[in-house]
Order: sequence, then C-alpha cells, then structure tokens
Amino acid sequence: MRSSNSSPKVCRHDTLNEQFATLFSKALAMVRVLVLLLICPTLALAEEAPEWTLPQRWTYSAPLIAPVDRSEEPSHAQKDPTIIFHDGKWHVFMTAKLPGRSVIETCSFADWSEANSAPRIMLKVSESDYYCAPQVFYFQPHQKWYLVYQVGMPGQKKMWVAYSTTETIDDPSSWTKAQPMLDGGQDDPRKQGGLDYWIICDADRAWLFYTTLDGKMWRMWTPLTQFPKGFNHCEVALQAEIFEASHTYKIEGRQQYLTIIEQKGRRYYKAYLADRLDGDWKPLAATAKQPFAAASNIQPDEGVEPWTDNVSHGELIRATNDQTLTIDPTDIRFLFQGMWEKDKQGQGYGQFNWRIGLLTPQR
Repeated sequence: MRSSNSSPKVCRHDTLNEQFATLFSKALAMVRVLVLLLICPTLALAEEAPEWTLPQRWTYSAPLIAPVDRSEEPSHAQKDPTIIFHDGKWHVFMTAKLPGRSVIETCSFADWSEANSAPRIMLKVSESDYYCAPQVFYFQPHQKWYLVYQVGMPGQKKMWVAYSTTETIDDPSSWTKAQPMLDGGQDDPRKQGGLDYWIICDADRAWLFYTTLDGKMWRMWTPLTQFPKGFNHCEVALQAEIFEASHTYKIEGRQQYLTIIEQKGRRYYKAYLADRLDGDWKPLAATAKQPFAAASNIQPDEGVEPWTDNVSHGELIRATNDQTLTIDPTDIRFLFQGMWEKDKQGQGYGQFNWRIGLLTPQR
C-alpha cells in the first residue's frame, strides 16, 4: 500500500495520449486558420497589412507644365491635371485658360523633363466656351478610355456632367463629342448643382462624387452595367470644412478608400478615409495644422527655385489606369496646380496664372 506522501507513478501511455492531444489541438488550429484564409483572403491581407500613414512633408518640382504664350489663343493658366501612364508615356489632360474661354488640352511625353516642351493639343469635344476639369481612366467593361468633365450650357444653372470616349488614347482627335451623363434638366437629381465631377468604381457600382462649394461632398451611383447612365441617386457623402476638387481612390492591398479635397483661401488639401464608397468618411489629415498637402508642409526640391505656396486642384499618380482608381500606398505622388498667394491679389479667379508641378514625399 502506497504511503500518503508518496508521488503517483506516471503511466507512459497516458503521457503519449496527452502529447498526441496537444499536437492534434495545434493541427486543428492551423487547419482553421487555413480555412479562414481560403474563405476570406481579404481579411487576412487587412490583418497582415502594416500600418499606413500619409506623407508628413513633401518636396515639389520645378513647374513641369506652364502656360503657353502662342500667337493664337495663348493660355495664361494650365490647371486641373489628370494623368495616366500607358505604353511608355505619361498622358496629361488639363484645363487651359484661354482668352474668354476654358478648354481641355492634352500632352504626352516619356519623361518629365519633356513635359513642358511636349506639343499641346486642344480636344475638340465641345462647342461650348467652357469645358474643363477632366478626369481620365480606362473602363474595362467597355474596353474604352473615358474622359469625364464639366461643360457649361447657355441658359442652364447646372452644367453637364459630360463624357467622351476613345479606344486610342494616343490619338487626341479620336475622342467622341461630349455626351451628358447628367444634363442639368428637370430630371437631373443634382438640386444643388455642383462641380469637379469624379468617377470611381467598385465591383458592382460606378460612383460619381462632386462638391458644391458649401462644405459638402455629394455622391451618386449607378449599377456598373448601366454606366455611364443611370445616376439617379444623390446624397451628402461628407459635410466638413471643405471646398472643391474631391478626388477618391482605392488603396491597394487594403479595404479602404482615400478622398482628398481642396480647401479655399490659400489653397491646400485635406484627406479622409472610408472602408466603403457608400461609407462614412473619417478625417485623416483634415486641418490647417495637419493637412494632406499645404504651404506648411511643402518645400522646393534641391536646386528648385520656390514658386508656389498654394496646393490646388490635382491628381494622385495611380498604380492602375482602370476604373478602380487604385493607388500604391508606398508610392504616393501628387500632380498639382500651384502659384504664389501674393500673385492672386487684385485678380479674379479666372485670371490666376496656375502652373503644374509634382509633389513627392520628403525622404
């Protein structure tokens, strides 16, 4: 008979059973993780994605695209750039301010050093004296390039949300004549008007964002199969201290979207984040003290003469050309319009001498 203070003997068979049970439990846990990865890979990516922060400071290039003093219809401002890289070339579409009218011009070049000398070609897509603020992207379902822009129509309070298409982006003459997505008529759901129209698509819908100069960013949508028509839904997406030129992008590798929006006065950009295009936009860098890009956090690149303290209507360089408007969070660059605030004094907005430059995160 064992004494009361003696230790019990451990059966080797019991020990092996315990070890087997532990290994089985670990294996089962691994199987559960693998199943989760197969069922929901996007969740796994979101969990593994490192924390992402916006650039805190930027350097800007010399002016890359400036007004052209030509004999016929000289421009005094090049502004509102939108850009894609295709077949070894950058293709920039922008507003050109000409005597008495605003039009869309384009230029193409292989290297940024060639941007200002590249031939400027006016797109003859409208007979209006006001068609401008373009956005360019490739809409894969139609296998066509789309240019979305605003067109002023005589006698109408609301401008067209217009579009043109081409299958050959290298040929500026191939763009179709302006057609309305929304025509400003009685059935147009934009009761407040609006400007700076911007399209972005997810897997099911095409979304149209715009601003109304009163602290509101609006959104509309249509099923992807009906684009570019069918925009009959309209609601406020964001109300804050914002002004115009809201541009929205999908962040690569994340279930998140980034919107950047211009603020008035000495122009600067704010940034907001959302998990869905129909979701709530939360401030990311949305104050004068903590902006996305402003006079307070930009400086000229080495060897560049200072030329701007405004960061105005621009476009992020995208990682893709398609309708998802995807950006690479590790390669953020911003093509923008700039000028000195002091040079605005005594001038109307249409007389400002905007030039186009490139912001790059400070290393």
